[in-house]
Amino acid sequence: MISLPAAGACYNGFIMHDVNSILQIIAVALLPVLFAIVVHEVAHGWVAKQLGDQTAALLGRLTLNPFKHIDPIGTILVPIIMIATVGFAFGWAKPVPIDWRNLRNPRRDMVLVAVAGPAANLLMAIGWGIILKLASLLPAGLTQIAVPLALMGQIGITINIVLMVFNLFPLPPLDGGRVAVGLLPPNLAQPLARLEPYGFIIILVLLATGLLWQGIGPLVNAATQFIMLLTGNT
Repeated sequence: MISLPAAGACYNGFIMHDVNSILQIIAVALLPVLFAIVVHEVAHGWVAKQLGDQTAALLGRLTLNPFKHIDPIGTILVPIIMIATVGFAFGWAKPVPIDWRNLRNPRRDMVLVAVAGPAANLLMAIGWGIILKLASLLPAGLTQIAVPLALMGQIGITINIVLMVFNLFPLPPLDGGRVAVGLLPPNLAQPLARLEPYGFIIILVLLATGLLWQGIGPLVNAATQFIMLLTGNT
């Protein structure tokens, strides 16, 4: 994973340097972070529309306009705090509304709708990997373009892989939880589905204790290495 500068210093000069670095990183990270979370949600709604549910379309949520999807906490506050403290961005958008009753085959189709978000993140990670490769091929005289483009590509790969792997964690209301509920036999799916109201509390506990990253970290690293190899960034 890309390591980004974090804030914190004892002297005013160092503080200004760190603040400037953070502002530059936020400026470069803004586009890949917004695309990662917005396209993820739009993918859910688009697949639901193809399968019979028009809810997201009727509410104007099948758009790349970020203002339709921004969650003040998850889309703005959390990514900025995480860049400033732990060195990488993570966030979420407002969930796209899906009415499973409108789906042609609710049990099967909810699995497809859930998978659509992580699948979109995988495709975007590949796209950012291609951009990273192109940045490395730019002439030496274009470093002012190549360096921020390469950093944007690295951030794009990282945020999309983290979102993909995190959302595939098999706990409702995450996408992986919905996939598990759709694929497991009813005697196992129903108890798992009943965890949904407590899902985010469980996730916060796992995050605070470090257990969540212990579980998904190796998968994130493996998927990142795969994307780098696939796009020729070795």
